[in-house]
Amino acid sequence: MLEPERQIEILRRGSSEIISEEELLAKLTRSYNENRPLKIKAGFDPTAPDIHLGHTVLIEKMRHFQELGHEAIFLIGDFTGMIGDPTGKNEMRKTLSKDEVDANAATYKEQIFKILDPERTKIVFNSEWFSKMSAHEVAALGALLTVAGVLERDDFKKRFETHNPISLLEFYYPLFQGYDSVALKADVELGGTDQRFNLLMGRTLQRKYGIPEQTVLMMPLLEGLDGVNKMSKSLGNYVGINEPAKEIYGKLMSITDELMMRYYELLSHKTIDELSALRMGLKEGTIHPKAAKEDLASELAQRYHGTEAAKKAKDEFDLMFKSKETPDDIAEYSYEWTEPDVWLPRILKDTNLCESTGQAIRLINQGGVKIDGRTVSAQDEKLPAGQYILKVGKRKFLKIKPR
Repeated sequence: MLEPERQIEILRRGSSEIISEEELLAKLTRSYNENRPLKIKAGFDPTAPDIHLGHTVLIEKMRHFQELGHEAIFLIGDFTGMIGDPTGKNEMRKTLSKDEVDANAATYKEQIFKILDPERTKIVFNSEWFSKMSAHEVAALGALLTVAGVLERDDFKKRFETHNPISLLEFYYPLFQGYDSVALKADVELGGTDQRFNLLMGRTLQRKYGIPEQTVLMMPLLEGLDGVNKMSKSLGNYVGINEPAKEIYGKLMSITDELMMRYYELLSHKTIDELSALRMGLKEGTIHPKAAKEDLASELAQRYHGTEAAKKAKDEFDLMFKSKETPDDIAEYSYEWTEPDVWLPRILKDTNLCESTGQAIRLINQGGVKIDGRTVSAQDEKLPAGQYILKVGKRKFLKIKPR
């Protein structure tokens, strides 16, 4: 086990806030002196079947703890998942059935071991303790939090002020998440910055139940491919870890250079020293941003699909773009999709690739318009919101992405 000071240097990487760092260092020191691993908890409600790169930010931090010799507890909220976390929502969450939650949980168990070591990971379900709770115990849990305390949460406060309904179940959600930490006697809980209220609730409940308070380590919310919004499947700006290797590779090659470094810090397995060398190389011009992006895309495609699939994805990408003489530096345009699908000639006019929709139609009919290397053959083609490389004629290129 590494010395505590070195451990905290590794654990600090990419984190937004640690409550508190001094407390974590003390726990790491006791763990080191007593040769006793800390219990590291991260909870995930299986409300959807797919895990994307945004979810893996927490799982990667759990891997850091795991590699330092600590116990990783991956909590699947099969009980709380039926309620749905209200964090950041402006309306009541739709409750899920047990069958839906169980089906999603099964896919989580398969996907997380693409990152975590299965031999050193403990998977638990919070229905193990909540299903045994009596009505009296649930009522007693509710007595530990006041309505005024819950309304301190910004999202609840806004919904209350705008008369959007809040169910009592949603009031209970932070208590349930906090009680998970009591049941597990967690030393550290990991969560996103949007989970601050719920994470601190774990400390509060542990204190009330006479258990040493957990340290809270918060990770930032990963921006999606658009570089603006939180990665989300509903926004279409996500990279799913179960997507084919060529999709992972191609999507990551579309991100900006600034976002690339953000992804490196939060997702790459490069060491701190290797990341420092990469930043210096990019700054001094000894490393080309495109080469760095290729390395990142290859690393993540390989992690989730293996070396052979990652190499094939890179070869296919190179064949599609390099053989088409696509320039390395293509101008970018943030396009606002006013409808779910927008008529391609209109996009070409709006982005000034064509002077009019009539000119765009003529060029399409002449085979002079390509999308991601594919020649467009139908003048009535529509594009859903997403990222594309458009080519008009022989020399006009433009990368468009959702605004």
